[in-house]
Amino acid sequence: MVLDILSWVCLVAGGLVGVVGAVGIHRFPDFFSRQHATGTTDTLCALLILLGLGLQAGLSLAAFKVALIFLFLFITSPAATHALASAAVHSGLDPKRGRTDSEGQS
Repeated sequence: MVLDILSWVCLVAGGLVGVVGAVGIHRFPDFFSRQHATGTTDTLCALLILLGLGLQAGLSLAAFKVALIFLFLFITSPAATHALASAAVHSGLDPKRGRTDSEGQS
């Protein structure tokens, strides 16, 4: 009973973190801040969802497979985020700068 409640808490929290990441993609102004929103939330989202699934599976081969999936995502997700940001910098995309004092005066 306690493991069921804990697993559902992890599953719901993982879903909410995924929604927060999606809102970050929509609301942030430029590529790099959107990349930051997705890069930080996708690993936590995957951790929480896979932890919830692992708790549902118990000590079994399925839980071991879920742990391997998380290990794969934990390694590849930051590498993919870095590769995308590096490609954007090399292609000449600059981060959006804040407004300077001279831009705000008319």
